[in-house]
Amino acid sequence: MSAISVQNLTFAYEKQIVLEKISLQVKEKDFLAIIGPNGGGKSTLLKLILGINKIQKGTIKIFEQEPSKKLSLIGYVPQNTNINIDFPIRVIDVVLMGHVPIVNLPKKSFFKKALRWRDEGETACAMGALGQVGMEEYAYKKIGSLSGGQRQRVMIARALCAHPKILLLDEPTASIDVDGQKQIYDLLKVLNKSITIVVVTHDISVVLEYASKVAHINKKLTFHDVSYQANFQKSNGHFCEVEMMQMLGAQKGCSC
Repeated sequence: MSAISVQNLTFAYEKQIVLEKISLQVKEKDFLAIIGPNGGGKSTLLKLILGINKIQKGTIKIFEQEPSKKLSLIGYVPQNTNINIDFPIRVIDVVLMGHVPIVNLPKKSFFKKALRWRDEGETACAMGALGQVGMEEYAYKKIGSLSGGQRQRVMIARALCAHPKILLLDEPTASIDVDGQKQIYDLLKVLNKSITIVVVTHDISVVLEYASKVAHINKKLTFHDVSYQANFQKSNGHFCEVEMMQMLGAQKGCSC
């Protein structure tokens, strides 16, 4: 069964077409990397899957149903995890927000309801999610005291609190050092054993060690199965997106 099915999707901001006739199948437990230039439509595709943007032409199905009926199965980690480091919120409080259906809560009642719903079971679940990302010992520290990589792990734990079957991540390693990037992707590799992973990224050389599929989006989509990626692993350092695309394009079985 396809976890995500996109058929003939076209989307425009006013009259500017951002995505044109996009078709994509993401199977359960795929690890899909979405790459492409800035402004090419990568984040827009995620917003359409999440229902943030309204579909104009084409269809999106989540486990063969309309996205609105399956949003509870999607965990989302946004790109920008920068926060006000002076805001006195603890890591456990951030993770517990993953239990609350934010879209259905008035802003004034959000924190009040979040606190009311925090029972022992939810706290145990949140601690379990923190354990999955190696951040359990930081549960009662202020999130502003953590490093960028640690905060990103917390955001992943928050998404895991909803017990998703699909995890969408938008530039999860932006502004994180090389060691931190590898740690995040090692974590996603473990999660991928039970969860479908979709990552929008520019970290091409890192992703190719983990991804099974690559979708290059620049208004239109080029899709590649890179499960045979061992044949072209980098031998010395990083390589750029253009080099990677040239290498993929030369492989047999590339579908464009």
